Amino acid sequence: MKNLPNILTISRIFLSIFLLIFILYGDALLPTWADKSWINYFSCLIFCLASLTDFFDGYIARNYNSKSTFGEVFDPLADKMLILSAFVGLLVAHRANAWAVYIILSREFFITGLRVIVASSGKKVAANMLGKYKTGFQILAIAFLLADFFPGGEILLWIATFATLYSGGDYAIRYYKSMK
Repeated sequence: MKNLPNILTISRIFLSIFLLIFILYGDALLPTWADKSWINYFSCLIFCLASLTDFFDGYIARNYNSKSTFGEVFDPLADKMLILSAFVGLLVAHRANAWAVYIILSREFFITGLRVIVASSGKKVAANMLGKYKTGFQILAIAFLLADFFPGGEILLWIATFATLYSGGDYAIRYYKSMK
């Protein structure tokens, strides 16, 4: 049980790579008799499975005292890789607004930079529920956009964008206050 969170994190990294491969080259991976819409559904399934590993690695690490330095560093990176691969695939497929994706990814990199600064100073600015909501909205929007079956993916993407900016602003303010 001690290494399971790290195994889940590593699996999320590989799933994010496979997700992008499947979005970009799904035509070649599917049997000729399969409808092209299966690419959307399999991509959505891969993304949702990878997203579940994010939930379970954190849950197991917290509840079974399996936290590790590897997990602290690579869990957020695996999360970013998953979101990045989904958004790159969606942009290539012309199913996501480039500005929304740019705003979301810029915030993610900015906050990652702040976390490095905080860590180097020996302090911590813990994630809070706003970050969890932000992640939930991003996952929901990406799943809808990947499936390309349900309407509302674009609206969910903009809700996720707003939640991402709001939680990023909150994190930046808490970072500023911690450095005083």
